[in-house]
Amino acid sequence: MTHPDSGELTAPFISATRTSYDTIAADYADCFADHLAVHPVERSLLAAFAELVRERGTAPVADLGSGPGHVAARLHAMGVPVFGVDVSPRMVELARAAHPALRFHVGSMTSLDLPDATLGGVLALYSIIHVPDDHLPKVFAEFHRVLAPGGQVMLGFQWHEEESGMHLAERFGHEISLDYHWHTPDAVADLLVKSGFRLRARLLREPDAEERLPRAFLLAHKPEAA
Repeated sequence: MTHPDSGELTAPFISATRTSYDTIAADYADCFADHLAVHPVERSLLAAFAELVRERGTAPVADLGSGPGHVAARLHAMGVPVFGVDVSPRMVELARAAHPALRFHVGSMTSLDLPDATLGGVLALYSIIHVPDDHLPKVFAEFHRVLAPGGQVMLGFQWHEEESGMHLAERFGHEISLDYHWHTPDAVADLLVKSGFRLRARLLREPDAEERLPRAFLLAHKPEAA
């Protein structure tokens, strides 16, 4: 098993993200108890991802940035073995309470405490938005390391053509310090390919009425060993 790099886990952007989500966890969970319930495009893509994972066998999926646990719960209901990983201990606590049949633990996608080549899938919905550009190659290298050959990846993230990101100092009435990074779909796709993945599909969704930014979704897989 490869253990996390303690220096990586205390990187300033990880510490700030952890503290911010610990602060807003209860309000966030109330607001986004199941955001997929009102987004049929995401539900359809998640169902396709689940089917691709099931075709490969019974290796589990890691939901990275699992938050309140609702996405992991949907995958579980589709017959996919799944567990959640989140950088926020408070989010993990809430996810465990809401979904006691599932496993959630604290960790960072930059340095996963998981064995090599053991996962059937990696899911990261709206979580790479908190990873700076220069750390994404390490993140995708971790995805590649923990996935078994043939393992699937599904990413979802907001993006912007002209803005590189934003900083929030307040949310839900709480003082926080949270950075968002708007990676373009082409840039993320290129990094996935450079990390050894093969792209399967990409989809762009326009913002709904309550949203400001469009969404991008990428499906990819780790090739079978030669």
